[in-house]
Amino acid sequence: MFPVHTWLPDAHVQAPVAGSIMLAGIMLKMGTFGFWRFAIPLFPVAARQHQYLFSVLAVIGIVYGALMCLAQRDIKKLIAYSSVSHLGYCMLGMMAMTAEGATGSAYQMLNHGVSTGALFLLFGFLYERRHARLMSDYGGIAKVMPVYTAFFVIVTFSSIAVPGTNGFVGEFLVLLGTFKSNLPMVFGILATTCVVLGAAYMLWMVQKVFFGQVTHPENLALKDLNARELSAAIPLLLLIALMGLKPQPILDVLASSTTRFVARARFATGDEVDERKVRVYVRQLPKQAVAMADPVAAPAAALDAPVPTMIPAGLLRAKAIQPTQPALVHP
Repeated sequence: MFPVHTWLPDAHVQAPVAGSIMLAGIMLKMGTFGFWRFAIPLFPVAARQHQYLFSVLAVIGIVYGALMCLAQRDIKKLIAYSSVSHLGYCMLGMMAMTAEGATGSAYQMLNHGVSTGALFLLFGFLYERRHARLMSDYGGIAKVMPVYTAFFVIVTFSSIAVPGTNGFVGEFLVLLGTFKSNLPMVFGILATTCVVLGAAYMLWMVQKVFFGQVTHPENLALKDLNARELSAAIPLLLLIALMGLKPQPILDVLASSTTRFVARARFATGDEVDERKVRVYVRQLPKQAVAMADPVAAPAAALDAPVPTMIPAGLLRAKAIQPTQPALVHP
């Protein structure tokens, strides 16, 4: 996330292909998962107080990452900066604190691992053949590597969120949640604009590398994907299609976590909560606490302790609660 992202492009460029795949597919999501699982649920008041700050940083990361991609000539560094932009969508969806935004954020974490990991994998196949990262070192290789070109274009469509791919589902939910949240509309407008920029830099890279005339004679000797490479790439393409055309099973799995995430973020920050959806549990004090308070009366207190009851929040005024019985409110 901007501005602590500066290590990422250099790490991707210097890492081997397997390292870049692990970094994009798993390690980059550790930060966003930390916000999802720990930072916001454990400190919802602080998260709400700094909601605008983190949302601004997320939007800056989205715009900055897209503009930096347009300035790149190194393919691997371009893919790395696209990660900065994509993870900005994950943070924006979380900070929207809506069901759609939170679901889109979690889905986009999965999408980024599949799509960006596939981009690094496919470029790794090409790098093994040419040992060159600049776009100017290629050109017209669709004529000599048609299967590879088709695979790369499909993954590119996933990265730029073309409808029917996994990227569309995640980014659409994030943008929908942003527009439905209490954030200023300009945040959603800027994030939506960068969807167009994402298409611009990815399709520009595809045009420079794969289409046009073959400008380097050594590219004429390139071989298409072999059976080993196909076996590694085809599962990722199937995931892209499956997550894009049938996302509901994954969304159903995310629904329970999303509901708890949004309830925790809203309940502790002063938003209005429907009393019909709140239950108040009245529980007896622990026996150790009773014994420490009055060791003589501890046995009798244990026998006379009331059974825990569940009282609807709307009936709290009608039913008195004994002072020694703390009420725990859970959404």
